[in-house]
Amino acid sequence: MTHSDADRIVELEAEVDQLKEAVVSHAVVDQAIGMMVALGRVTPGQGWQVLKDVSQHTNIKLRNVAELIVIWGRRGEIPPDIRAALEESLDLEESLDRYGPTQVPGTAGD
Repeated sequence: MTHSDADRIVELEAEVDQLKEAVVSHAVVDQAIGMMVALGRVTPGQGWQVLKDVSQHTNIKLRNVAELIVIWGRRGEIPPDIRAALEESLDLEESLDRYGPTQVPGTAGD
């Protein structure tokens, strides 16, 4: 095996690792969108927008926001800043004549 072959193998292994991570990330984001659809009564496109809004307002990577939302679905725990951003984003969705509720489940009004 030549030096360039070894370099190419290392490059391909790195690419495979990146693709594996992307698949996992995509699955987590899809799960979080599904939660927004179910809990927020929004379309999948609106659920994606909610995740983007929360990510931007909290300055947390979208994938990490999605992970926190999926954990919330399993454990019922979510950081207060994420909860507040979700409520705000879902209120915006509703005010734009969409379908979202005004309150995230598990808040004081439940």
